[in-house]
Amino acid sequence: MSGSPIEVVAALIRDPDGKILLVRKRGTAVFMQPGGKRDAGEDDDAALAREIDEELGCRVVAGSSRRLGEFICAAANEPGRDVKAVVYAVEITGAIRPAAEIDEIVWVDPARPDGHSLAPLTRDHVLPLARG
Repeated sequence: MSGSPIEVVAALIRDPDGKILLVRKRGTAVFMQPGGKRDAGEDDDAALAREIDEELGCRVVAGSSRRLGEFICAAANEPGRDVKAVVYAVEITGAIRPAAEIDEIVWVDPARPDGHSLAPLTRDHVLPLARG
């Protein structure tokens, strides 16, 4: 892969039944975790809170983020690039609605994400974590 990896934070959000929330960004075909790049000076918690608010219109519950790991894999929407993602389990409050660049949201069973095209990070790292 060329260049340095795209650095992001990503959220693992579960519903009461254990399903996980995935998003599909406008103009793309794959589903992935909500999240994104840090703004200058942001720590991971601030970036996650901002991204969740912008993309889903809800809020991260203060103090709920739990680091699950850091992963490097192929970027879903930038061919030839890698993504370096720090993944956090977070709890959210408020109604979820697609906003900003998000076209669609789905709740999937991590053991059976049937019929959805998934980003490499989601498929290879987050779903196994969610199943564990």
